[in-house]
Amino acid sequence: MRKWFERRYFEIVASIYIYNEHRGYTALDRVIGAVKRRDPGNKKLLAMIEQHREDERKHYWMFRRWFEKRGIMPLQVDRTCGHIDRFVEIMFRARINELTEEDLMEDANFAKLCRVISLTEQRGYRQVEVLLNHSLIKREPRLTKIFRVIKEDEPSHWAPYDQWLKANDKREPVWWERAVDSFIHSELLFIKLPLLFLAPWVGRRTDWADEHDAPRAEAPGLRLSTAS
Repeated sequence: MRKWFERRYFEIVASIYIYNEHRGYTALDRVIGAVKRRDPGNKKLLAMIEQHREDERKHYWMFRRWFEKRGIMPLQVDRTCGHIDRFVEIMFRARINELTEEDLMEDANFAKLCRVISLTEQRGYRQVEVLLNHSLIKREPRLTKIFRVIKEDEPSHWAPYDQWLKANDKREPVWWERAVDSFIHSELLFIKLPLLFLAPWVGRRTDWADEHDAPRAEAPGLRLSTAS
């Protein structure tokens, strides 16, 4: 029974993360497109967001290879388990796929999105710290190694958005935006994760999310060898 519990927990956590990492780097493509159009001379900002995008993609591939090594597919989780999905839906009253580059060309919308991304990335960093100290995660060395990589990468991910807000005299996140972030996290932790754990009807993906990506560079070569 304990083995089943551990296996189920690992698969749920990894399934939520692989969904969010894929959602993250594909959504950033739209942000990058908007920056190229609204501020093409800001090479530093563009480079930082491009690096953020590549890190998210790298993390996605680390989780994909974790699943491949175990010979299973991720659980079929959707946008209801996506932190950035829920945040965007609440703040913009639209799904993330409905936001266009034209929408993000507007200063107010771009500033709002910068605050959303910054809060989401900072939340992600704190959650990784929690997981790295979790007794169950410590029993799975490959997941532990993945989360260590994420923790190392994460601090640079909110920097470009905070810097843009400051450089353009836009306000930082306020208490109610932080409250929305906390609500989304609590909703996932205390409602959705337990439901996934106990729901036998939740199936597995039949394909990999990146199979539907627009063509770009090949998957990065990662060295994650460790005992399993």
